[in-house]
Amino acid sequence: MRRDSSVNRRKGKTPTRRPAVSAPVTPGSTRRSPGRSGGSVLNPGTPKKRRYRPGTKALMEIRKFQKSTDLLLRKGPFCRLVREICQTFTTEALRWQLYALLALQEAAEAFLVMLFSDSNLCAIHAKRVTLFPRDIQLARRIRGVDTL
Repeated sequence: MRRDSSVNRRKGKTPTRRPAVSAPVTPGSTRRSPGRSGGSVLNPGTPKKRRYRPGTKALMEIRKFQKSTDLLLRKGPFCRLVREICQTFTTEALRWQLYALLALQEAAEAFLVMLFSDSNLCAIHAKRVTLFPRDIQLARRIRGVDTL
């Protein structure tokens, strides 16, 4: 049993490619540049990037985010936004507990998810699949959410 061949076949490790062997140049043949030929010459070391059809990647991301329970907004920027809004209402520096900020972020994300789902229903009702700003405005108006 050879050990060196099993090392390359381990799970997760991609086997290395052999370098391309070029044909020897004979006096009668001419060497052409790869850019002039009709076919494309791929670099043997770089794999071709996977291209998905339009909409497939979006559906994969939707399924991924629906399975997870973690927060979608970054905690740092959200905390800075809350503190900035808080400073507009008072001159003194208010302090926030971490759990208060997390509870506020959880409520804000739940509100946004419900708003987008209602807006999506408005777009589907208009026989569209694209969400427009007027769908969000209609969903807010039906809900009775005050404008800021």
